[in-house]
Amino acid sequence: MNEPADVTAAGDASPGGAPDDLSRFSINQMTVKQLTLPELIEACVRLGVPGVGLWREPVRAYGLDAAAKLVRDAGLAVTTLCRGGFLTAIASAARADALDDNRAAIDEAVTLGTDTLVLVSGGLPPGSRDLYGARERIADALEVLAPYAGERGVRLAIEPLHPMYASDRCVVSTLDQALDLAERFPVEQVGVVVDTYHVWWDDRAPAAINRAANRIHSFQLADWTTPLPAGVLNGRGLIGDGAIDLRAWRERVDAAGYDGPIEVELFNDTLWVRDGAELLADVAERFVRHAL
Repeated sequence: MNEPADVTAAGDASPGGAPDDLSRFSINQMTVKQLTLPELIEACVRLGVPGVGLWREPVRAYGLDAAAKLVRDAGLAVTTLCRGGFLTAIASAARADALDDNRAAIDEAVTLGTDTLVLVSGGLPPGSRDLYGARERIADALEVLAPYAGERGVRLAIEPLHPMYASDRCVVSTLDQALDLAERFPVEQVGVVVDTYHVWWDDRAPAAINRAANRIHSFQLADWTTPLPAGVLNGRGLIGDGAIDLRAWRERVDAAGYDGPIEVELFNDTLWVRDGAELLADVAERFVRHAL
């Protein structure tokens, strides 16, 4: 599909024909990063999109308090804030800086009115090959951060990333690894993110979803298309264009008891040159068609 379809018409055509087919839909800010925050909020209101997942950098550029007011006045929910994490450093000064930054991220989540801070845990420190040690340093950091977050009503959501990111971005590669960390802490403090792009390949992930149950703090959609671009980071496919059975994954998390927002989070250079409002409408239509 090249042209965005009318969202209302898509809702009429979806299973059950319910008019509130977008009631669980949330658009992650990075999917349409070509839109300014006011443009994003305006487009969401116009299309009936009820939630947004925000990123710290553009929020800070706009102004934290101003962003919180803008979203609140529009009646939108902030479903997640991305991102905290990067907790694998060995040097004490770097570890202290990471803890300070994550405390700040938790405070920003409170201001924005979201109860979920996504954690990208961090890759191997320069010169290290110790995956186990890196994961244990994440646990050590969570010992400090989890109570801080819990006292403020914020849940830390550990996101496992595809193994191709293990060296430089995230040493937590599977849902089971994320749960091994999360289960050391109360469920209201630490849980996990299920992102189809990162877990679809893992035949143990469906059982891990059942294991996660009420620790699923965020569910995100992106498709897997090949070939991947150079650098691989910006290769997330537009939902419906790739190899992932998105509806099946939505049904799995629903069966595990998750009934919260479903974010579409895409990093894709080709999508970022499109008109942002049209892209948002396209993504919303595809969400109804491929995930519900």
